[in-house]
Amino acid sequence: MPPIIHVAGLSKTYSSGFSALKNIKLDIGQGEIFALLGPNGAGKTTLISILCGIVTKSSGTALVGGHDIEREFRATRRMIGLVPQELHLSIFEKVWDAVSFSRTLFGLPRNDGQIELILKELSLWDKRNDKIMALSGGMKRRVLIAKALAHEPKVLFLDEPTAGVDVELRKDMWNVVRGLRENGVTIILTTHYIEEAEEMADRVGVINKGELILVEDKKTLMEKLGQKRLSILLDQPLSTLPKKLQGHGLEIADGGKQLQYRYDGRHQKPDIAGLLRGLDAAKIGYHDVATTQSSLEEIFLGLVKQ
Repeated sequence: MPPIIHVAGLSKTYSSGFSALKNIKLDIGQGEIFALLGPNGAGKTTLISILCGIVTKSSGTALVGGHDIEREFRATRRMIGLVPQELHLSIFEKVWDAVSFSRTLFGLPRNDGQIELILKELSLWDKRNDKIMALSGGMKRRVLIAKALAHEPKVLFLDEPTAGVDVELRKDMWNVVRGLRENGVTIILTTHYIEEAEEMADRVGVINKGELILVEDKKTLMEKLGQKRLSILLDQPLSTLPKKLQGHGLEIADGGKQLQYRYDGRHQKPDIAGLLRGLDAAKIGYHDVATTQSSLEEIFLGLVKQ
């Protein structure tokens, strides 16, 4: 099956000479949740804006559902739903009217059942007759998602969808996104919340300074780049590492209260038993030992730093 989004050689340079995107190559499959990570100004929003027809590309190819985003603008735009980062809503409109109107913009017939389904999935049904000005920030964000879904798009772009949303609402939105994926909708997510990508994404792309520096299956990425860390909690703080322990690659952490040992669990067989024997020989007491795996955030920060 061909990818629902195909990007090749995509670049964007503004009249000022600033290069926002540089030779981006990316394929996204139907029904995939793809997380695009990157620091502020990395090019995430520019890429989404080009694919949605808001910003004109400087060069390259971009297809949505096999349709060229410029030559077949109407066909591509009909397939796309966009939840922008900024809240742009008519505050005097009622929720039902705002969502229903978004559907008519795409020339679709009225479908009250579809609008009702969307509002119920987003926990907006009880607010359907409320004016948007009366809603909380989290509820307004939900209205944006409802408007983006009103015309039943095949591809949904979420640009920082949970910015300013509390943890409970954020988890509710994750459930909505998973439900959309089960119905075949492709989700492209940009986020500053690394746990969102770790929780939901099938694949992760890392963009920095306009360049897509990595695209990888999330699980594979964490297996390839994730390290394990052994933390030893000491009974008494250490200021320096005894000579008997200096060959083990230990680091003093947490103001001397911990010793940390990092290793690759897939390709390296650590001598943890020997390490603990060395602690006993050096008469260093400890009361707990814990092993943790590198998070996606640590991997991301390492990639951007490189």
